[in-house]
Amino acid sequence: MILPFFMYAEDFMSHFEYGQMLYSNPRGVSCALCHGKYGKGDVIASYKQEDGKKVELQSPDITNLTFKQMIKALNSSHKIMPRYYLTDKEIKAIYDYIQKSQ
Repeated sequence: MILPFFMYAEDFMSHFEYGQMLYSNPRGVSCALCHGKYGKGDVIASYKQEDGKKVELQSPDITNLTFKQMIKALNSSHKIMPRYYLTDKEIKAIYDYIQKSQ
């Protein structure tokens, strides 16, 4: 008996590759754009105020979060970070990718 292609979907990519894909583009906005390629944090924007003072908007290093902390961070509202509405399975894949990429 030949099974349809979609029945093999979970074997299409590894858990690590799935996490990498989600980190690169979870819902249209890449985590890496703000948190850097491996989650160490990065400067999101910098500008000078009228008084000439330079201000930088820095994203946090997310590599030291526990899985529970990452779930909480991704499921709460932030002033800057978009809400992705990821499942726990998707968050776990991203979490594992970040942990193994260091």
